[in-house]
Amino acid sequence: MRFKARVAVVVLSTMIAFYAIIGGLMTRTGEAVARQSPANQLEVFDEVLSHIIRNYVDQPDLEKVRIGSLRGLAEGIDAYSAYLTPEQVKQYNPGASQPEIGVVLAKVGGYAYALGVLKGSPAEQAGIRKGDFIEYIGKVPSRELSLYDAQQLLSGSAGSSIELRIVHQGQPRKVTVTRAKVNQPAIEGRMEEPGIGYIKVTTLVDGKVNEIKSTLAELVSKGAQKIVLDLRDSSNGRLQEGAAVANLFIGAGVLARLEGKEGRDLQNYAADPNKVAFTGPLTVLIDRTTASAAEVVAAAVRDQKRGEIVGDRTFGAGTEQKLFSLSDGGALLITTAKYAPAAGKPFIDEAIVPTVKVERPAEPDVAPSDGDDDDTEEPPQASHPKVESQPPQPAEDIQLKKAIEILKQTPAKASAPQKRAALPSSRNKSRDENYEFAT
Repeated sequence: MRFKARVAVVVLSTMIAFYAIIGGLMTRTGEAVARQSPANQLEVFDEVLSHIIRNYVDQPDLEKVRIGSLRGLAEGIDAYSAYLTPEQVKQYNPGASQPEIGVVLAKVGGYAYALGVLKGSPAEQAGIRKGDFIEYIGKVPSRELSLYDAQQLLSGSAGSSIELRIVHQGQPRKVTVTRAKVNQPAIEGRMEEPGIGYIKVTTLVDGKVNEIKSTLAELVSKGAQKIVLDLRDSSNGRLQEGAAVANLFIGAGVLARLEGKEGRDLQNYAADPNKVAFTGPLTVLIDRTTASAAEVVAAAVRDQKRGEIVGDRTFGAGTEQKLFSLSDGGALLITTAKYAPAAGKPFIDEAIVPTVKVERPAEPDVAPSDGDDDDTEEPPQASHPKVESQPPQPAEDIQLKKAIEILKQTPAKASAPQKRAALPSSRNKSRDENYEFAT
């Protein structure tokens, strides 16, 4: 392709991407509109492109420039949006189950972050823990990857291996993980004390509501009159499953919302009184490993005043993405909806705060390493991001202890949940090709 033609392709593709992403975003009037209008943004981009073409020391690879700009545009929206190359589009299949390592990914400080590690997964067996940063995937820094790209690199054929550089509490190490078909952890249940049942939910992928319902029935048959629902470490799953689980305990009101552009409700999930399975006293455990569908459950219990929410604030996640085709054969994966409680901001904008705050003991803060001490060819990083630590479960689970203490002070026979008027439901348009990272 001639150089001028390549320039035209870059400009045209970039204009399409800009209008697909920011067209119509600004509705306010005044000077801010003029500065942030699509026309102004395109003008600035055109200036940058002109400088690259005229002043860059070598003849630029405009195909590389175009792809880089499209990736930057997607990254500028949120961590869950991405530009997919034509090759990636051909392989795109969000419903497919493929071998992986069993990590629920998020992005923190620009790095890939292990929000959750599935029990029994290759990642757990390799010693990866929730709260670890994945600094390198193979030889590629995770800061250069979209969340989608990072997830794709962690997936592959069963039996194949991937080397990761992990940073935990500022201390880096390398691990080799063998990919495998990962089974979602089973729902766990036990009698914690006479009359008090305990249900551990570590995932809310499709179908888990039936497991929880069965576990609940088993505990009731053993004499459980009160329930502790533990949503710690539950960081993946869809909004629909979270609403269905909440409905096991709540028989009235709106359980959750799917919020679209400009705060419009795409769909409301109202409780069905016929699906309630337990009406006794309830406490819910949450912390920073609680995300997405689990936040739906916790928020519904809180909003309907069904029980106390015990622990620490949640991570704040829950989105849906849709794939939009581009003229170059690639596509933009863009967030089109957010999970939200019955009233208030979406979880990704405002995490859930417990009604009874109980923090786990914190680990000492270890300063991040600025270099590499294991003879790798990777360049040293200036710094690693810091987040609030997620220490391993102490010998005495003080959060669980508090939840049980609250239940002991609650009469065994609870009054029926207070009925609230459901918000008007809106028809949910078909949203094909949704993709989520357990956000």
